[in-house]
Amino acid sequence: QVQLVESGGGLVQAGGSLTLSCAASGTIFSWNTMAWYRQVPGKQRDLVAAIRAGGYTNYADSVKGRFTISRDNAKNTVYLRMNSLKPEDTAVYYCSAARGRGTPGDYWGQGTQVTVSS
Repeated sequence: QVQLVESGGGLVQAGGSLTLSCAASGTIFSWNTMAWYRQVPGKQRDLVAAIRAGGYTNYADSVKGRFTISRDNAKNTVYLRMNSLKPEDTAVYYCSAARGRGTPGDYWGQGTQVTVSS
């Protein structure tokens, strides 16, 4: 079993930055795929960024060049650095993990709210 706890959300002005953290506990290893998703009310939960074994990353087109996903395997923590934030980035951000090297979604955190004011 894996537990994920997000932190770092909050209110920020457009153009500002935030860093989200996701602390993982339980049976998780450096090769488990980890990801950040986001969701706004009434819409589906969308992938923002993922990091795989070997440090390979992928991003949603809407955040490329502005967001960076990283992980500290010694701390079992995944980060999402968000720069140049826009009001349309406002959402609840969720951390997710895969049981192995596959697609995340097996485990979820409780979510953290990010609000970007214009």
